[in-house]
Amino acid sequence: MSSSIANETTCSFTDRRPWTLRRVLKTRPFLYAVSLFCFFYGWDFLARSLGAEGSSSLARPLEVLAALVDLWDNELAELKLLGHIWASTQRVLIGFSIAAVLAVPIGLAMALNRTVNAIVKPLFDLLKPMPPISWISISILWFGIDETSKVFIIVIGTFVPCLLNAYNGVRLVEPELYDVIRMLGGNRRDEILHVCFPASFPAIFAGLQISMSSAWTCVLAAELVSARSGLGYIIVQGMNLSDPAMVMGGMAVIAVVAYGTTLLLTALERHLCPWKRKIAGL
Repeated sequence: MSSSIANETTCSFTDRRPWTLRRVLKTRPFLYAVSLFCFFYGWDFLARSLGAEGSSSLARPLEVLAALVDLWDNELAELKLLGHIWASTQRVLIGFSIAAVLAVPIGLAMALNRTVNAIVKPLFDLLKPMPPISWISISILWFGIDETSKVFIIVIGTFVPCLLNAYNGVRLVEPELYDVIRMLGGNRRDEILHVCFPASFPAIFAGLQISMSSAWTCVLAAELVSARSGLGYIIVQGMNLSDPAMVMGGMAVIAVVAYGTTLLLTALERHLCPWKRKIAGL
């Protein structure tokens, strides 16, 4: 089977070699299963060892699962587990969307226009090293403890990776690609639309994925300080109740939901950037 993308022909074929034990042991699903098994077995072994020494600071995997089932069936602060998941996800999506809509165009403009770069870059370099968590106190002073302060923290935390990757994605485009457009009679507009934007999309999406991970970190930090809903609130309540199963359950749910949002971004990138090169065997 062959397909053509951007005047390049790519061929795919089905491997019809017979299955052997060696080949099965090297398949990705099997290696994934081994990795997960080792992780959960090591976790359970460590929790049992600490329990035998009289410490209950680490819950076993089945205890975490039981805590999540209890949160699924019973309300915590008038919300069940699904409601807390949606509360955190909603904050993440709103803050992430605002940051992406603002940061990506600014990053592209900085890379394409020297005047914009001269105006924005000094301010950006000044604020870039400041950790997002340091904004929590001032955000509460400005917006109180409602949703606005939490979304503000997420916007601050996701803005920098979006802008940096958009900026560097344009600046790292191969100069030879612009030469090709000029040889074909293209103007500056053609260079931007047909070379600059398509070539920088993979870097932009890499920044969006990093920003999504940062968004979950920021929402957790915001909910740990002031919230009556969300996965961070579950972790705080587990800490207050000295319930490690609840704490680790909240952490596990954050990991799963954050992984799901990353998969959605990857699928969107695959749809919008079919020309992105892939390394064979990875």
